[in-house]
Amino acid sequence: MNPLLIIGHTFPEPTTTAAGSRMMQLVSLFQEQGFKITFASTASISEKSAPFSELGITATSIELNNSSFDEFIAELNPSIVLFDRYITEEQFGWRVTEQCPNALRILDTEDLHFLRKAREEAHKKGVSLDEADLFTDTAKREIASIYRCDLSLIISEFEMELLQDTFKISKSILCYLPFLIESHSEQEIESLLSFEDRIHFITIGNLLHAPNVDSVIYLKKEIWPEIRKQISNAELHIYGAYAPQQILELHNKKEGFLIKGWAKDVASVMSKAKVCLAPLRFGAGLKGKLLDAMVCGTPSVTTAIGAEGMNGELTYSGVVTDNVQDFVKASVVLYSNEEKWIQAQESGFNIIDKRFRKELFSEEFKNVIVQLQNDLNTHREDNFMGQILHHHTLKSTKYLSKWIEEKNK
Repeated sequence: MNPLLIIGHTFPEPTTTAAGSRMMQLVSLFQEQGFKITFASTASISEKSAPFSELGITATSIELNNSSFDEFIAELNPSIVLFDRYITEEQFGWRVTEQCPNALRILDTEDLHFLRKAREEAHKKGVSLDEADLFTDTAKREIASIYRCDLSLIISEFEMELLQDTFKISKSILCYLPFLIESHSEQEIESLLSFEDRIHFITIGNLLHAPNVDSVIYLKKEIWPEIRKQISNAELHIYGAYAPQQILELHNKKEGFLIKGWAKDVASVMSKAKVCLAPLRFGAGLKGKLLDAMVCGTPSVTTAIGAEGMNGELTYSGVVTDNVQDFVKASVVLYSNEEKWIQAQESGFNIIDKRFRKELFSEEFKNVIVQLQNDLNTHREDNFMGQILHHHTLKSTKYLSKWIEEKNK
């Protein structure tokens, strides 16, 4: 079996983050190709981490700024190394290149971190997200990481266009690979709860994630009070792991604003809710919560940021608006109007079928991997910028790491 090494910023938690779910989808793709996977991270395994041992995956701890990693990867000798986020590529990429120069290097960007951070800064300053400063030090670091790798996985069409049009990165080192959803059978769709059998609103997301925290506060202060004025018996159930104190303190049973904590099984709570609310004011990538809502047949109301990269030219599975009054109105209509609700639900199923069905991407991705492995030298010659960034004079992270290692002895 071909050895494949994944270096993760953390061990994935598919029940707490969309990034964790995404990683497990990638793991599944590689296992289908017969790779023997080792997952390494400097982080600790938590009770919410994916059960790797049950999946036949080796989980191992590695150290930063320590040559023990060199010995580890030389012995493993993987044919592919996948970096989870650009930060792990910065930390370990040069070691991979030195010890296993012929290994195919893949970067899973998760979402473009520099885009998310730039939008967050714009939001804090009260300026339009269109005016966000993208040309930051974070962008330089992340794009340098993209160039150093043989292939970067991009989760959103918007981000594919941004990298090619604004930053002039060749499509040859980029691969659009969104969330991958298994096909719905008619029986599965028919088994979902009906409009009449559902109740209450829901929002969900990892509450260590700044866009989600902002979204919950936005709901509490500006949106939910207006919805409750029109639907006095409705509740908003807020699910998410790692809620900070400022979120926990928002719990108010009298107002129907309920902090419910971590949902081990998203589908079990999402499929009972009538409408999903996601008023995200900044962020990047694809929003796993909105795809989960579509899978569960739950219409949603979100913002342009929330819907970015989701529906393309297709009708969205609910309503997209950045206006508070329109957001409230759409939420009330979807909650109260069965015909509108069913139309939105069907739009969600159509989006999944046309844009996120696993079969649309899995074979093409496998072919790309095979082609790159078969002609890696030519591919790298075409990406000369990547070779420049591997040159020793530009490896500040390498020499900083070596200095730290010596200092720690």
